[in-house]
Amino acid sequence: MSAVTQASPSSAVTDDMVVQVTGGRPLAGRITVQGSKNIALHLYAAASLVDAPVTLLGAPAILDTDVCARLLTHTGAQVTVMGGQFTVAPAEWVRPVIHPQLGRRVRTTCVLAAAVLARCGQVSFPQPGGDAFCARLIDRHLAAMEAAGAVVSSDETGMFAQCGPGGVRPFAVDVGTPYGPSLGATVTALLLAARAPGTSLITSPSIEPEATETAAFLADRGVCVHWDAAGLHVTGGARIAGGTFVVAGDRIEAATMIMAAAATGGSIRLGGITTAGLPDGLTAALADAGVHLADTPGGEVHMALAGPLRAVEAATGPHPGLPTDTAPQLAAMLTQAHGASQITERIYPQRDTHLHGLTAFGAAVSSRGPAVLVHGASRLRAAQVEASDIRAVTALLLAGLVAEGTSTIRGMYHLRRGYGHLLSNLATLGADITTIPEARPCP
Repeated sequence: MSAVTQASPSSAVTDDMVVQVTGGRPLAGRITVQGSKNIALHLYAAASLVDAPVTLLGAPAILDTDVCARLLTHTGAQVTVMGGQFTVAPAEWVRPVIHPQLGRRVRTTCVLAAAVLARCGQVSFPQPGGDAFCARLIDRHLAAMEAAGAVVSSDETGMFAQCGPGGVRPFAVDVGTPYGPSLGATVTALLLAARAPGTSLITSPSIEPEATETAAFLADRGVCVHWDAAGLHVTGGARIAGGTFVVAGDRIEAATMIMAAAATGGSIRLGGITTAGLPDGLTAALADAGVHLADTPGGEVHMALAGPLRAVEAATGPHPGLPTDTAPQLAAMLTQAHGASQITERIYPQRDTHLHGLTAFGAAVSSRGPAVLVHGASRLRAAQVEASDIRAVTALLLAGLVAEGTSTIRGMYHLRRGYGHLLSNLATLGADITTIPEARPCP
């Protein structure tokens, strides 16, 4: 098996490096899936509500983990990140400020702001960052803050929310959007309700694992959380206990590895997750494409192809539908499927920032409104490409694993935001990958 090689003595992969990948090698072997990036980021915010030390086990080794640790530290918490453990000791005095620069680097800024608002009754915070593949509104987050009793204002520097002398109050809020329940706003409302002295109701709540795992985390800490047909009922308390909680395996990384193996004609095993941890919409799309998944006696996922890849029609949707964060990788895989595929985006207005790069490889891809169209199977050739969001870069990496020749892929910063060991995992499975410093023009 090959390994990720470094052109410099340092073993760290840095933002000024590029990936060179030589395609044509079927992936085979076993790797362990990291703790879920998206779940962990919401749990980091929830951990800042707790009144005693709390440790999250299985925290992914990604850039966003480091940013969140620094954000919590800025509010006064004591944070230690070591060996996959993210430990938070509560602040004796909470600084009601989300760091204005760091807050623009993650998507969960509003969720972190809600935790601070719930703790001390006021908070200032910047516009959130994260992947900019389309306009992403925060109106439902702000509506939850206002429902909890805060007055929210904004200026050129950011936003400010302040409650009255009693702090957050019990409330009712609808977090639905034209594209379905807002995951982030569900967690924002959940954290506010966990501190409100009474019972709050969140209607049209998201049931994505990020929301349900945060609810489970708070329930383990003593917060009364109840789901029914009316919505999510949360009874807050004066004290939230500490302890430990395990971050679930990353279903998006698992899907990425499965699609990479399928695109290259390989077969792999994944530890740290079972098929029960994969959404039905994902497994259905993969099955339609001819990708077979099964649990092993050891509690792992085994992936193999049932034959040549087949074209599919699929649409992203709320859990347990096809996750939107797997759609770019699915498009890359389907460039190797025979026939015309269509992936319709139903979580966001559109998601097609990966198409320009896939076209550079020779893929026959296009978009029509929210739909991405893929005509295969395409003979991909090496290209020099770049993307500016996590899953788009990942899709280009998958194309590079298939393409003839050696491709150069830029966007390492975004890749490192979402995956702690993606390159080394691919190398373990036999991919020919090298990271090299970015060539810079002479001054």
